Amino acid sequence: MESEQDQLAELQRQVALNTRIMERSQQREMRLLQAEDLGSLFHEMIDGLGASYRLQTVTVVLVDPDHDVRHLLIASGASPQGIDGLILVEALTGLAPQYVSLQKPWLGAYNRSDHQLVFSNSQRLQSIAIIPLTHRRTLIGSINFGSSDRARFTKSHGTDFLLHLGVIASFAIENAVNRARLQRSGFTDVLTGWNNRRYLQIRLHEELARARRDQTTLTCLMIDIDHFKRINDDYGHAAGDEALRVIAQCIESQVRVSDVAARFGGEEFVVLLPATEADSGLRLAERIRLAVSAEPFNPGAARKRTITASVGVASAAPQPDHEDLKSLGESLLARADVALYAAKSGGRDQVARE
Repeated sequence: MESEQDQLAELQRQVALNTRIMERSQQREMRLLQAEDLGSLFHEMIDGLGASYRLQTVTVVLVDPDHDVRHLLIASGASPQGIDGLILVEALTGLAPQYVSLQKPWLGAYNRSDHQLVFSNSQRLQSIAIIPLTHRRTLIGSINFGSSDRARFTKSHGTDFLLHLGVIASFAIENAVNRARLQRSGFTDVLTGWNNRRYLQIRLHEELARARRDQTTLTCLMIDIDHFKRINDDYGHAAGDEALRVIAQCIESQVRVSDVAARFGGEEFVVLLPATEADSGLRLAERIRLAVSAEPFNPGAARKRTITASVGVASAAPQPDHEDLKSLGESLLARADVALYAAKSGGRDQVARE
């Protein structure tokens, strides 16, 4: 029979163990809350929690119907495709049956037919935990733990600490998204909602560095609205502003998510096309030109007015030993501008290549 001294020692051991567990949990939560940006947060959620809990795999599913999170990641210099385990979806429907009524963590056996879309690396998984992420009481995704141990996550386990983790992670995501939006506001053109020239200069250097590393070609389109001054003179600056917004939306509908689009100034727009040869850039420029001229614009006059655009195309393929990317970027923009001038001089509403 245990003595009172042995019982006290066991109680002290349990208290010390629980204190260490609580401290480690708090440290994990603080790392999530203190993540510098969205990319760091997702890496901490996926890689950090995976290492901390010694899991085979961790994924994060997040609803992103308007590609807001994707664009914020790209704007910060991170690639959504480069974050292994991050799954951005337009809706949770069809991903896993648990999402139909996921209000608290779901623990149980891994079933490939039900869960393969949630776990990108499903080999050897035996048990899983799906932890809800919420925003204003609405389910926006989940953190998903996968283990090769069949007994690691079962329906008999308590879920309070996982529920708390989900609340902290949801709060961390909301904070990181808000910070990213605030930071991006300094790189955004208020009128069109596009990135501005300052943002373009930063991304131009990054994309040239990527092209140098991957030995690919970066193509630049410089787009200018034809006779824009006439719109302002004939219909007023409010009509001119509306024309800029319409054309920005029209161009955006033609470019890829991975492309970098910015309002360069006035009625000029620039689109950077990573890993794109000049011939492909020419074809996209022609599609943009046709889309602009086909876009209806009603400045409030008796009849609609057709807007046209001219496009200049230039490319750069930096070599591995090319160090002065700043000058190369300036040269690329200058050559695209020269091509644009040629399109204007040739009669407007056309595409020209350097």
